[in-house]
Amino acid sequence: MSRKYKIRDQGALYFVTFTVIHWLDVFTRKEYRDIFLDSIRYCQKHKGLEVWAYCIMSSHVHMVIGRNGDPNLEHIVRDIKKFTSFKIIEAIKEHPQESRKDLFVWLFERAGRANNNNKRYQFWQQHSHPIELNTDEKIDQRLDYIHNNPVKAGIVLSPEDYLYSSAVNYAGLPETLIDVMLM
Repeated sequence: MSRKYKIRDQGALYFVTFTVIHWLDVFTRKEYRDIFLDSIRYCQKHKGLEVWAYCIMSSHVHMVIGRNGDPNLEHIVRDIKKFTSFKIIEAIKEHPQESRKDLFVWLFERAGRANNNNKRYQFWQQHSHPIELNTDEKIDQRLDYIHNNPVKAGIVLSPEDYLYSSAVNYAGLPETLIDVMLM
């Protein structure tokens, strides 16, 4: 059965969303956000991942991505999700002050058992819903959506005030966390 959302053109930009199962608020801890960012940096350096925009919210991550080089973009997305799910679950288990540890691990294990694509745990929802950004209008719409996500959530008043977003890069501020290809 074919899915509606696919990465068809390897040279195009795509808007993707990675969502934690049950929309769990995992990314409230810096340590877990840093694991995700480290994975992105690795894929930028070694797999040709291009990040044009991103925002890490408490339960999901939005990105505009492309690729430069050999690896298939779907494979890069798969690798990011696989690596970060393993590392973040491991960090949750080992975090001495994680009060939600037992609940999270139980939910990840329960979701993993219910999905044949997993060996034991499931951290991310199955699909990333890639949307090809093939017009300037679509690109502008997604950039605005990504950068205003923390504003709409009531976390900050201005997009560039949210550290875990490429709005910082687009504003030209020095506190950037990852390299972003500016539009």
